[in-house]
Amino acid sequence: MPKNKFQDVIFTAIMATIMVYGMIVYNVALNMGGVYATTFKAALHEMPVMVPIAFVLEFFVVGKLARKLAFTVMKPDDRPQFITYAISICICCIMCPIMSFIATMLFKDTKNFATFIQTWGMNFPMAILYQMFYCGPLVRLIFRLIFREKNK
Repeated sequence: MPKNKFQDVIFTAIMATIMVYGMIVYNVALNMGGVYATTFKAALHEMPVMVPIAFVLEFFVVGKLARKLAFTVMKPDDRPQFITYAISICICCIMCPIMSFIATMLFKDTKNFATFIQTWGMNFPMAILYQMFYCGPLVRLIFRLIFREKNK
């Protein structure tokens, strides 16, 4: 995937934006009691705060930690797609509680440990499924379209 720092910044920015928007839509829908046309617009309200936080966390801290964790169960010569899946799962396992905590403190009416645990518990299954089956493949497709490699 990304082959240099510039590409890594672009990939992380696209991933953070799409992942955060999807998770905000999910949380707004939970708060509204369903998905309505206004859900998607309401989700945009939190984007200017949550996307930069997610980008900074993932780019500078979580991405590196997730790779180290993934390679405790993967070997460098394993199939690249399985390495990608392992890293994606590790990123979700680290980012979900952190982002759930930040969202609880910034956007929830009740800001306590129980609300954080409930938010994390509700977000984690969605984050894993959304990352593995929708967001991750979509972002990798977009990235490949932007950074097409020329045939040799």
